[in-house]
Amino acid sequence: MANRIKLHPEVPHKKRIFELTDELLNGAVALIPTDSQYALVCDYKNKKGIDRIRQIRQLGKKDHLTVMCKSLEHVSTFAHLSDDNFKLIKRLIPGPYTFILPATRQVPRLLTHPKKRTVGIRVPDYPICLDLIGELGHPLLAKTAILPGVENGHPADGDRTLYLSRFDNIVDVTVDNQQKLNSEQSTILDLTSDQPELLRKGLGMSRLEEALALEGLELNIPAEI
Repeated sequence: MANRIKLHPEVPHKKRIFELTDELLNGAVALIPTDSQYALVCDYKNKKGIDRIRQIRQLGKKDHLTVMCKSLEHVSTFAHLSDDNFKLIKRLIPGPYTFILPATRQVPRLLTHPKKRTVGIRVPDYPICLDLIGELGHPLLAKTAILPGVENGHPADGDRTLYLSRFDNIVDVTVDNQQKLNSEQSTILDLTSDQPELLRKGLGMSRLEEALALEGLELNIPAEI
């Protein structure tokens, strides 16, 4: 049974953050709220934890995982940034965006696309996440918490109690922010070419459009989106 920790979404209790950090440093996989949906997280150096998250989500090797960072400094450590990407990301973080970027050597190969050598990067606008990363001292590995084919295994199902209970025997720690489930996803941008490409439309689209306009960039939106 997962350890359940209750945290205030805006002012998380420091002692509880310390407890959660210790769990992650000891190899735990946790379920935590973000500024979009709940996420499965572990220390990004935790190979067994990463394997567990892949198994929970039934992910293939080509599915991107996300390095959840605290700041632009973290981002530049784990991803190669062009001048345009640096300026755009600076306007958008923290926020509900995942950026696909070329990975640096600091990123374990287990976290990158096997052929493209790219990585997902995220800086959430959520105190629980940012405080946790700050206390940990380095990024988290994160993936949206969904249980494929399981009733009430998706945040969009709306029942917080049932949703959290589905992970009780799957993760080691669950953080309960005692808030209504957020069913909206983060927006995913591919920034590996000269023109930003929208991979998934989610939260923060108006802010994204404003940032693109300020930087003089056009967004490529595939026909299937």
